[in-house]
Amino acid sequence: MEITTTVSETRSLIRQWKKEGMTIGLVPTMGFLHEGHASLIKKCREENDKVVVSVFVNPTQFGENEDLEAYPRDFHRDMALCEEMDADLVFHPEPEEMYQDACTFINITDLSDNLCGKTRPTHFKGVCTVVGKLFNIVTPDNAYFGQKDAQQLAIIKKMVMDLNFDVRIVGCPIIREEDGLAKSSRNTYLNERERTAALCLSKAVKRGQEVIAKGCNSNDVLQEMNEIIEKEPLAKVDYISIVDALTLQPVEYVERPVLAAMAVYIGRTRLIDNFIYGEEPAEQ
Repeated sequence: MEITTTVSETRSLIRQWKKEGMTIGLVPTMGFLHEGHASLIKKCREENDKVVVSVFVNPTQFGENEDLEAYPRDFHRDMALCEEMDADLVFHPEPEEMYQDACTFINITDLSDNLCGKTRPTHFKGVCTVVGKLFNIVTPDNAYFGQKDAQQLAIIKKMVMDLNFDVRIVGCPIIREEDGLAKSSRNTYLNERERTAALCLSKAVKRGQEVIAKGCNSNDVLQEMNEIIEKEPLAKVDYISIVDALTLQPVEYVERPVLAAMAVYIGRTRLIDNFIYGEEPAEQ
């Protein structure tokens, strides 16, 4: 496994692989890798000749007073997981390498206006910009993203379509702990009491799936999910919404594939979870 830190050396290696007719898969990450990331790397390994994992805590997707400095980092552990999962290249640049004096960014409208974008208005501008840069640097044939970040996945698919990136986007299922909590690097922020409290998210997901399968309007599902979250004293709802799975616009009745998504503060830690009901959106 090789490690690169600059755009030029990464491009040089990718060009050589392309000359040899190799297919390239990319797994973009912010590091502090866990089993969820491992599942993306595994899928990438199955479908590509070469596997590239980017490990980069992207400053432009953090808003003011968010957890950029506190975001967990453990590059040595990340490298061990990447080696175990048989990655070929880890791209680990510094912020100065990725942005320098950049004044060009990728913004997206509509899909970023609600859900996480409502309370994090600059977040997806940073996500789209860094992912767009990674696509230009790595020129992957396929790129892999987790369904836990459902709004991000929908936005990346739309960006690829709108800007004609020549890459196939693959969404991969949420990976959960044995007790149901969705895997997240931010789970490490939780103390023992908060970790137990955080199970209200997966319980709300399960209840939402049960209710929506019976056939009802969105408000009925949201009410049931809200009740579970509100019973937990340490939980504070940021949002719980049901939206069209493609457009991310609110829907009153479940008549087509929908995304039920939530962001909930457990203490000071913001966690997200979701489920899709109906046929999942096709890969881009």
